[in-house]
Amino acid sequence: MDLNIQITDMAGAYIEHSMVISNFLIKVGSQMQDSLCRIFGDNVQYKWTVNGEEKTVIPDVSINCRFRNRRGNSFFNNPRFVMEVLSPSTENYDRREKMELYRTQEIDEYWIADWRKKQIEIYVLDYEKDEPKYYLFCTVTEKNKEDLRLVHFPNVKITFDELFSGIDYETENF
Repeated sequence: MDLNIQITDMAGAYIEHSMVISNFLIKVGSQMQDSLCRIFGDNVQYKWTVNGEEKTVIPDVSINCRFRNRRGNSFFNNPRFVMEVLSPSTENYDRREKMELYRTQEIDEYWIADWRKKQIEIYVLDYEKDEPKYYLFCTVTEKNKEDLRLVHFPNVKITFDELFSGIDYETENF
């Protein structure tokens, strides 16, 4: 059985990385309590078969609306939303391999959050000649922070300032 798990060195991960995840989970999770969907942090994994190979991925944040299709901490279906928070050691993996896997699995919405630049890239899935493709919906920074929104969950709100709350950009220890 080939699990095809990629080991990524998380040594040197920053507290700020975890803060962005926690901020999102707290703010969005509280709004989804009575929903058919649930939000999960980086303690769950998704297992998919791609071209005959089993792929396993652990997103930083996911929103899954069919969360009963699981065994232990592994889901075998697709979430509707995924967010990855960039770290120096995972940025290339998040932007390339994970994004490609999420595209082929037809995840509706993919956020790439960069706490160092204080920016979020929002990608939405659409189709080009029946092929799933991600399109950059918008890049949100301090200058256009009012544009931050969950495209596929319009009633769920998180502000730019809430997402990056608690990160001290004055000290720049990163």
